[in-house]
Amino acid sequence: MISFELSEDQKLLQETVAAFAIEQIRPLARDADERGEAPESVVAKAWELGLVAGAIPESYGGFGDARSALTGAIVLEELGYGDLSIALHVLAPRLLVYPLLEHGTEDQKKRFLPAFTQAEFRAATAAVVEPSLHFDLSALTTTAIAEKNGFVLRGRKAFVPLADGSETVLVYARHADRPRSENPAEGYRAVGAFLVERGAPGLEIGPPEKNMGIKALRSHELTLSDVRVGAECRLGGDRGIDFARLMNCSRVALGALAVGVARAAFDYARDYAKERRAFGVAIAQKQAIAFMLAEMAIEIDATRLLVWKAAWKLDRGEDATREAYLAKHYAANMALKVTDNAVQVLGGHGYIRDHLVELWLRNARGFASFEGMAIV
Repeated sequence: MISFELSEDQKLLQETVAAFAIEQIRPLARDADERGEAPESVVAKAWELGLVAGAIPESYGGFGDARSALTGAIVLEELGYGDLSIALHVLAPRLLVYPLLEHGTEDQKKRFLPAFTQAEFRAATAAVVEPSLHFDLSALTTTAIAEKNGFVLRGRKAFVPLADGSETVLVYARHADRPRSENPAEGYRAVGAFLVERGAPGLEIGPPEKNMGIKALRSHELTLSDVRVGAECRLGGDRGIDFARLMNCSRVALGALAVGVARAAFDYARDYAKERRAFGVAIAQKQAIAFMLAEMAIEIDATRLLVWKAAWKLDRGEDATREAYLAKHYAANMALKVTDNAVQVLGGHGYIRDHLVELWLRNARGFASFEGMAIV
């Protein structure tokens, strides 16, 4: 039975992160977008909230809190409400830490996890997306070729957050000895993840990408030209990973962030419509505007329910592939529609940088492409 009542711990965490997003992140969103980087001060403060270390067991130096996809979705919605770029920057270390927690060997956990329990922010990332018009998570073109004592990685990646500042990149690649399959399930099972150190011979990190949105997040293309890694660098060892589950966790995260972005745009447009007057009345009283705002609110709430259902199934250890895919796909369309409507509500004011709605629209446009860039 699904309950829509949050636990006391979830409510407290939601209130804490919401206050941080509104008071600390939102005021810096415009400047961060213009400068093209997340402020170090707010990144440091976000790190103190334990959004990464909280899920790391005490035996590795963390807080030892139970990891929950639903709780994660609640937190990510609030961070997305503050600013998407800063949220993705702050959460980037999870892209390495969470797969380690779920699939890493004991040696891998001991080697990497303690570094993320220290007082200062530590960058880390994962490389999922490939720069191809036909990119498909179940048919990766980046390959891992088995050789004696290790693997050779070949391919290209894009949208890799903080790649230039991360000591370790988790690279997802298809095992070359497993032929491509038209069956997506087989394609997911053919994928492995490999821990690649920055500076590894053959690893080239490109300059920061020039994106339409998320301008405050440094993302890069990676080129892997015969990058050799030892067998101990394959995440999970001989057991490998459950790539489908990891991507489902990513889809839930992206869906939650999209809800946060859309909610921010809706709240701003609603408040503007209440204050802006035309022909003697607030424009919120005009039927066209009122109906548009109502539809925006409905879409946001509907998407949140899709995200929560997928997260709930993940927490139960069930296959959430269908639910996670629907939540992420619907969220990407919803966020674009809601933020575009917010720009329309503001009219000409929505197109200028005096208001954040144009920034939210640019950020929302990317959700269709942000595969693997966040995780719960």
